[in-house]
Amino acid sequence: MIVGVPQEIKEHEYRVAMLPVGVEDLSRSGHEVLVQRSAGVGSGIADAEYERAGARLCDTAEEIWARAELIVKVKEPQAREWPLMRPGQHVFTYFHFAASEPLMRAVLDSGATALAYETLSGDDGQLPLLTPMSEVAGRMSIQEGAKYLERPALGRGVLLGGVPGVEPAHITILGGGVVGSNAAKIAAGFGASVFVLDNNIERLRYLDDVMPQNVTTVFSDRYTILDQLARADLVIGAVLIRGARAPRLVRREDLKLMKPGAVIVDVAVDQGGCLETTRPTTHGEPTYVIDDVVHYCVANMPGAVSRTSTYALCNVTFPYVRHVARRGLVEAAREDPDLVSAVNVHQGRATHPAVAETFSLEYVPFQ
Repeated sequence: MIVGVPQEIKEHEYRVAMLPVGVEDLSRSGHEVLVQRSAGVGSGIADAEYERAGARLCDTAEEIWARAELIVKVKEPQAREWPLMRPGQHVFTYFHFAASEPLMRAVLDSGATALAYETLSGDDGQLPLLTPMSEVAGRMSIQEGAKYLERPALGRGVLLGGVPGVEPAHITILGGGVVGSNAAKIAAGFGASVFVLDNNIERLRYLDDVMPQNVTTVFSDRYTILDQLARADLVIGAVLIRGARAPRLVRREDLKLMKPGAVIVDVAVDQGGCLETTRPTTHGEPTYVIDDVVHYCVANMPGAVSRTSTYALCNVTFPYVRHVARRGLVEAAREDPDLVSAVNVHQGRATHPAVAETFSLEYVPFQ
């Protein structure tokens, strides 16, 4: 199979979808791997490393898209990449379709098969290809929140851990999953007063057992959310419904309850965000202010720590890439049913139930 690794073109996206060790593995198995020049530079991987591993370097993304049967990426195809997709081609990346109907329509019209990292589900119900980036984003959310709480960034001027005689910051985390638990761990390490909200009582029991004493678990409902918004210096949006749009837990009018200069970091922006006021931002212009509340809604947070993120991502994605390359998608999915959950679009049809429901499309199971 011909496997293509184009350079990412989303703004301030520095990750790359394959490491040289993956190229060598595929090349030794008889596959041809095309890597766009400079694709790995943002993650500290030189072109020469890919060449030594057996890759053929290509000058343009167009060449890779035209030749490759399997495209391996990090972020969803951008608008100028949509015309490059073609029938029968497999594209394996983070799609987050629920956040973009135009992207969904473009993939449907292209005839390409979309394999989404974020919906691939293991036997234990976990999301192994989403988890490492959720860990990164959760941990980053606290350091970004700390930065934008500083007064020069229009925040309240609050230090997360406080100092003797001055109370620490109050941090509210909406969602106790992978993002939320990683955010709580880092926030607790700073010495902040941390509150984790979730509507899964078993998850709250688990977090209550493993988190330090400055982390409090709270059952999430409309009243507790409003109470926490009024108290919070920093709010982390960490809610995920796999394949579907994130629920909007915070309304526009709710912002009036918050302290002037409070900060919201909505990690759920990739799935549409869990605030009514969320809109995607970039690392170049990461924040905006509504009703005196600072919003940080960068849609590719892990891209800023690209070296860490690239290695963490490729560690988990490559075994699936290798399996598809060796066996073809249909046979690979028969041997490993986990792959079926990654197929969101196939032959112009929605093949994931949550994605189909989001856009009121007919759901056609992948076979």
